[in-house]
Amino acid sequence: MPFLPGDRLRNFDMLKREFMNMFPDLLSEFNLYSLRIDVYETETHVVASCEIPGIANKEDIDIQIDDNALTISGTVNKGHEVQEEQLYRRERFSGRFDRTVMLPASVIAEESKASYKNGILEIRMPKANSSRKKKVNIDFL
Repeated sequence: MPFLPGDRLRNFDMLKREFMNMFPDLLSEFNLYSLRIDVYETETHVVASCEIPGIANKEDIDIQIDDNALTISGTVNKGHEVQEEQLYRRERFSGRFDRTVMLPASVIAEESKASYKNGILEIRMPKANSSRKKKVNIDFL
C-alpha cells in the first residue's frame, strides 16, 4: 500500500486497526487508554460521539478539526486519591488521552458544535458539500 502525503493519518489509522486486530488485549494489558469513537453521517452532518466519563470542566477537553481529521484530546482527573497501600484494584482510567479519526466527508469546522452530557461527548459537524435538493422551476414558453 503506497503512503501518499495526503493519506498519512488514514493509513496510520488503518495500520493501528490491523495491529490491534492481531493483539486485541494489548491496550488493557499495558493500561493504556484509547477513546472509542462512533462516527456516522446524516444527510447534512458528520456526527462523532464517544464516552469520556469523569470530565469536570469543558477546559479538560480539546477538539480540533483539520482537513478530514478529527482529534479529541484532554485529561480525565481522578475522583478521589487513594493511598497505594490501600488500593486493591485500579481499572478506571485517569490521565491524558488523545485520539484522531478520519472523517468520511469534508466538514465546515467553524460551524461545528459539541455537547457533553452524562459522560457522552457528541460533535456535530456540518458537511461542506451539503446540498439539499432544490426543485428547479421550468419556464414554459
